Amino acid sequence: MSVRLSVLGLTLAALLAGCSTTKQSNTARTAREQLLISNAIDQSLSKIDFSSLAGQKVFLEEKYLECTDKGYLVSSIRHRAMYNGAHIVAKPEEADVVLELRSGGVGTDMADSYLGIPEIVLPGMMTLPQVKFITRTNQSAVAKIGLVAYDAKTQEMLGGGGVSTSLSNDNNWFVLGVGPYQNGTVKKEMDRTLPRYQGQPSQILPSQVAFSAPSSAKDQPGRLQLTGDEDDNTP
Repeated sequence: MSVRLSVLGLTLAALLAGCSTTKQSNTARTAREQLLISNAIDQSLSKIDFSSLAGQKVFLEEKYLECTDKGYLVSSIRHRAMYNGAHIVAKPEEADVVLELRSGGVGTDMADSYLGIPEIVLPGMMTLPQVKFITRTNQSAVAKIGLVAYDAKTQEMLGGGGVSTSLSNDNNWFVLGVGPYQNGTVKKEMDRTLPRYQGQPSQILPSQVAFSAPSSAKDQPGRLQLTGDEDDNTP
């Protein structure tokens, strides 16, 4: 009897099967596309000299700027201006210099190419399939950024301004179906920025959320203070 039960149990175990699925999704824009655009923007801005803005109160006029990833572009210009000693102000009447921004094009393109034998249709409904020895998928981005600076009080143009244009690219190569082998400006940026170098700081945020009252309000009676490490039993 025990043998029959064992055989029955093994049979049921063999017949029963379980499965699970994990839902996967992608963002509306791929990470590679976003990196291509930010890389092109960085290249364009790296060719602009902001040192003449040192010590000046600068207002960034962005009403003429319409482009993809506008926030990254504006913030990058703010960063570079402040890095060179400029003081960013929120209103044009507070500024010494107005820096007007515009875009002539910020976007991506894609092209596919291959080396091989194309599909050949022979008489008699016979078709020789396409054979690809080497294939390349190329995605590129262009950032054309224009800037002009003028005196906030007199509206007099300061210098000639100008336009800076740069191209970023990402190539993916496949040889007889094996790959991808990557190269391009995005690959160079990833190789430069991904590794952690010796002496590079590493800051890990706490796993508990904690807040402290402002110093001016710590002595106020009846004020509740929350921290991540202490229990507050104040009613």
